[in-house]
Amino acid sequence: MTQATPSNHPPISRYPVPEIAGLPDDLRQRVLEVQEKAGFVPNVFLALAHRPDECRAFFAYHDALMLKETGNLTKGDREMIVVATSGANQCLYCVVAHGAILRIYEKKPLVADQVAVNYRKADIAPRQRAMLDFAMKVCEASHTIGEADFDALRAHGFDDEDAWDIAAITAFFGLSNRMANTIGMRPNEEFFLMGRVPKAK
Repeated sequence: MTQATPSNHPPISRYPVPEIAGLPDDLRQRVLEVQEKAGFVPNVFLALAHRPDECRAFFAYHDALMLKETGNLTKGDREMIVVATSGANQCLYCVVAHGAILRIYEKKPLVADQVAVNYRKADIAPRQRAMLDFAMKVCEASHTIGEADFDALRAHGFDDEDAWDIAAITAFFGLSNRMANTIGMRPNEEFFLMGRVPKAK
C-alpha cells in the first residue's frame, strides 16, 4: 500500500511511497520518532523506504557523518557543506531541507540562500569559506585535490581527519543529490519557512 498524496500536491517521488503503518518495524519506529520531534515526516524517509535495505544503509551512513561529535566541524558546518554542494548539484530537496536545518543551527535566516547560490559572497566566517572551498573541490574536481588543499584547511584550524569528514559529507550527499533528482523527491513545504521566521507561540 502506498502513501496517499493530497490531490493538490504533486507526488513526493516517482516511485511508490509506502504507508508508515506498512513499514518494517525499525523504519516505522524511526519515522515516528522523527515525526514526533519535527512535527512532520520529512519526505526523504518515505521516498527511500521504497527500498528498506538501502534506506537503512543510507541513514546509518548519514548519522555516522552528520551526528558525529568528534572533530572540528560543528553541526552548522556540516549542514553548510550539504547546502553548498547540493546547490552545485542542483538538488532542490537537499538545498531546501538542509537549508532549513542550517538556518536553525547557525541562527541566521539568510545564510542558506547565500550559501546555496554563491558561498563566496555569503556572510560566513573565513574558516567556513575555506571549508567550503575544499568541499566544492571534492564535489566538482576531486581528482585535483592535493597537499595545498590540505594546507589551506590547516591554516584555519582543520586537521586531516576534518578533511576526511568534509570529503565524506560531500561525497555522501553527492549520492543523495543524484538519487533525489532522479526519483523527483520533493521537499516538504514545512522546510521552506523553518528558521526564517520566529516560531509561533
